[in-house]
Amino acid sequence: MESDSNFVQHIPCEKCGSSDANSIYTDGHQFCFACNTHVKGDGTVTEVETKKANLGLITGDYQDLIKRKIRESTCRKYGYQVGDYHGQPVQIAPYFDTSGQMVAQKIRFPNKDFKILGDISKAQLFGANLWNQGKKIVITEGEIDALTVSQVQGNKWPVCSIPNGAQGATKAIKRNLEALSKFEEIVLMFDMDEAGQRAARECAELFEAGKAKVASLPYKDANECLQQGKEDAIIQAIWNAKTFRPDGVISGSDLWDQITCEETVEAISYPWAELNSLTHGARKGELVTLTAGSGIGKSAVVREITHHLLQKNETVGLLMLEENPKRTALGLMGIELNTPLHISKEGISDEEMHRAFSNTVGSGRLYLYNHFGSSDIDNLISRVRYLAKGCGCNWIILDHLSIVVSGLGDGDERRLIDNAMTMLRTLVEETGVGMFLVSHLKRPEGKGHEQGAMTSLSQLRGSHSIAQLSDMVIGLERDQQGKHPNITTLRVLKNRFSGETGIAGYLSYDRETGRLFEIDEPVFKDETRTTIEQEF
Repeated sequence: MESDSNFVQHIPCEKCGSSDANSIYTDGHQFCFACNTHVKGDGTVTEVETKKANLGLITGDYQDLIKRKIRESTCRKYGYQVGDYHGQPVQIAPYFDTSGQMVAQKIRFPNKDFKILGDISKAQLFGANLWNQGKKIVITEGEIDALTVSQVQGNKWPVCSIPNGAQGATKAIKRNLEALSKFEEIVLMFDMDEAGQRAARECAELFEAGKAKVASLPYKDANECLQQGKEDAIIQAIWNAKTFRPDGVISGSDLWDQITCEETVEAISYPWAELNSLTHGARKGELVTLTAGSGIGKSAVVREITHHLLQKNETVGLLMLEENPKRTALGLMGIELNTPLHISKEGISDEEMHRAFSNTVGSGRLYLYNHFGSSDIDNLISRVRYLAKGCGCNWIILDHLSIVVSGLGDGDERRLIDNAMTMLRTLVEETGVGMFLVSHLKRPEGKGHEQGAMTSLSQLRGSHSIAQLSDMVIGLERDQQGKHPNITTLRVLKNRFSGETGIAGYLSYDRETGRLFEIDEPVFKDETRTTIEQEF
């Protein structure tokens, strides 16, 4: 076909009778995309069957796609046929190069498998051969959707499709940027699933600012809208498509509804009143880090929090990497019975044990991770994601970060902690769970934490990312060898929610019950609560 001429208009085809599939060019030659008839500028008629045969292309018939509600006239417009491939019925989508030659076909089998015939690397987008330039063009994720969008617009306005779905979208758009740049506006109407919308955003970034728009549909794709009788929704989606902005960029004018809407922040209490007073409870979507020196009692605090959440009918995912599930279970049941069962079950009846089990471990709202020692971070993240999405856990408790990092192998501890914290923070944002993370402190100069040294953000082990990525940081302080070895001070080191920090109460460990009970301010303490500007 002549390549130095330009498209003029669509005209009827004398060969097949199509009303508009034939195209005439400035040098007088014609080409019908319905029957592949080529008329030279001098009037000589030929057919490009030899080229098709060399590429292994096939020929079918035009007919209604009844299930898809696509009319024959729409199929004829785009050259979309129904045929036979090695004895199997197939649908045939033609692909043309910039000169108008058919260079490939994408055939669709009844089971939705696809096969490419010819060389699609030389092809334009599906349907691009029909449109030269214009004000607006709609790009869909598949050929059927392109036929759909064209049909609801009377087959009068530019619509085309990428050839390989969402996974190949950016590559296809890059190959066709020059042709697409001739249009003033690009509307990306991809599938509404996560993959489709991600591909739409990635493709939108390829165009100059303000040119690309992303359409939103009430169903999975345009054809499903058509099948549901929602043709108007497709038209509205085109006209209401939002101009793409990179992630993180919003217009201030879009914030009015958020500003005027009273937002209720749901929180669940901690087991201790003074800590609630300072933190205003714990909230889903937040990452709370509990930190202390070695042997201070972090796991005991974690068990009290877990038991409290279960009492509040919350579903909890518990990853205690320093103890086996049996020890964890006995600890929670012991809190229920006010008896340290891990030390002795003496005097506890089977009925009491069963009741404690049913109220805690056997409630159906507790899931544990059966693992001991170092754990690969990717494996751990997948388990936490499953606990959140598969088990419906609202709260995840991970004890502790140092073991997670030790599972990453040799390397710079600071970098490893940074990576682990970033992955955990991302997971909290992705799933919306509330996460309690236990972390060790590095040894301070002078008096150690086991001697009651005050905790601070600067002592968080390894990296500032622990403080930076946590919404709340709570330090535990206890002098193991002092006059009051059973008293733990709770200190809020960071509070993104309200900014209030400082001492948040005192807990006393009762050896007889194995419980941590809140007590009034001990006489040896004289520090009061403070509200300070955030360090991070």
